[in-house]
Amino acid sequence: MLKSILSRGAVTALALVGLTTAAFAQLELKIMAPAAPGGGWDGTARSMQQALTASGIAKSVQVANVTGAGGTIGLAQLVTAGKGDGSQLMVNGFVMVGAILLNKSPVTLTQTTPIARLTAEALVIVVPTESPIKNAKDLAERVKADPAKVTWAGGSAGGADHILAALFAGAAGGDATKINYIPFSGGGEALAAMLGGRVTAGISGYGEFEGQIKAGKLRVIGVSSPARLANAPDAPTFKEQGVDLELLNWRSVVAPPGLNAAQTQALADAVGKMAKSKEWNEILKARGWDDAYLPAAEFATFLKAEEARVAKVMKDVGLIK
Repeated sequence: MLKSILSRGAVTALALVGLTTAAFAQLELKIMAPAAPGGGWDGTARSMQQALTASGIAKSVQVANVTGAGGTIGLAQLVTAGKGDGSQLMVNGFVMVGAILLNKSPVTLTQTTPIARLTAEALVIVVPTESPIKNAKDLAERVKADPAKVTWAGGSAGGADHILAALFAGAAGGDATKINYIPFSGGGEALAAMLGGRVTAGISGYGEFEGQIKAGKLRVIGVSSPARLANAPDAPTFKEQGVDLELLNWRSVVAPPGLNAAQTQALADAVGKMAKSKEWNEILKARGWDDAYLPAAEFATFLKAEEARVAKVMKDVGLIK
């Protein structure tokens, strides 16, 4: 009798495994990148698409770009039009937390369903190689003398790039509330502005500028990590140059509101399995992203704390009141 029960249990367990595998194989997902092509969120969404399909976790994954207002237009679309849709995900991160505050968005991340934090990436400040600015000290002196004369190219207003520019100005002894920051909706546009000589310096993740840095078109002024990057050992940190500044840009994925427990679990399981896959880890290595995976519950706790931290930083540097 006991043997029979155990056998039935084993068969049931195997059936459940089979069902889980089958469920993954049938997943058809949509991932929104709430920014223009060429930026970090777009890269994350398309990397997820690649890893989810190549690993067999999902049958198909479509990526759509929705631009504007630091991702808050896409966020509003996810919360309203996407409500209850268990096949929809949206990439987001540090940038959106600040953009929500700066744009006084009526829709916030608290209205979404947290799925996972995925990556963390140090930011880099670069200048064209013909620039007279050679290092962080040179840039700090200019910012301290007149913050408004130093123009910065980066991502959305209120995002990680914008906050780094303000923090750099403050660390240099300049007035962070007077920085001249020009937001771009995609990394390609910011790069063009720098190479065209229309701005003093640019800010983004190292991976987005790596090609131009290695081609000798851009010079690294400093990276915002606590230690030099493994894939950029020649790039000095700000701290080692005497500028007291550290900041990591994290990226994550959320789902619409109104999902039932089964829908939420299916998405969390799929993303969790992707985060452990060989395909995803190869992408992390190739792009120079740090694995910062947090599952849904832990990510929800982290997100709440990060919202409070970002609000304080933005008030301190005068980005919001």
